[in-house]
Amino acid sequence: MNGTKIAVAVVVTLAWASATAAQDMPAEYQKVLATLGKQGDYKANVLKVNIPRNDLKVTVAGVDTPTPFGFGGWVAMTKGDGGHEVLMGDLVLTQDEVNPVMSALLKEGLDVTALHNHFFWEEPRVFYMHVHGMGTADALAQKLKPAIALIGAATQPAAAAANGGSASAASGLDTAALAKVIGAQGEQTGAVYKITIGRDDLNVREMGAVINARMGLNTWAAFVGTDAKAAVAGDVAMLAAEVTPVLKALRQH
Repeated sequence: MNGTKIAVAVVVTLAWASATAAQDMPAEYQKVLATLGKQGDYKANVLKVNIPRNDLKVTVAGVDTPTPFGFGGWVAMTKGDGGHEVLMGDLVLTQDEVNPVMSALLKEGLDVTALHNHFFWEEPRVFYMHVHGMGTADALAQKLKPAIALIGAATQPAAAAANGGSASAASGLDTAALAKVIGAQGEQTGAVYKITIGRDDLNVREMGAVINARMGLNTWAAFVGTDAKAAVAGDVAMLAAEVTPVLKALRQH
């Protein structure tokens, strides 16, 4: 999809998860987490694997931005027809990681469906790579592993410690007021308040698999800062006919 940036970050893409009831994780998905060496959860029939960039200390226009503000990469799997899994993901990469990770994904037969940025004036430069694949859970995990191993391999441990401190800071936002304006409740993670709205009005399927909010079919906005000086980053999931009206509304406001 084509992205257009508004203010700090608004991009036409698919993004992060919604809160749903937990389920017992199938054994094949537990094996995926073990293969990738990552944590995740299983809800709404979707395995979500977390790949946060806690190793980065990112500033946007000189403002410290903790990992939950928009630097939490992920991949997700759900069952489709014929026992195959459908995989989608959004990997958060530094510019030096883009080509090696892309090569590793393509070499293993996975698809790279988008590469874009979310921010202006961020340091270091950060890019978002969407990945797609189909197969068994174990085969997809094995194909992902070489690319995942490259993410964060060259970053400094000191950056992780510094970013962890900013992420744990208390929020200075009136989150109840934000939820009232938007009409949806969010979740607090450290200093970041994030509202996620699934596109439950759409019946999107791929190879028989239901593509729901946890598979990336959602709009989200993450807020950080104070009521007097705040920043927002987010993704807007749109149909083709919605793109221009949404961009006009953002521009007008």
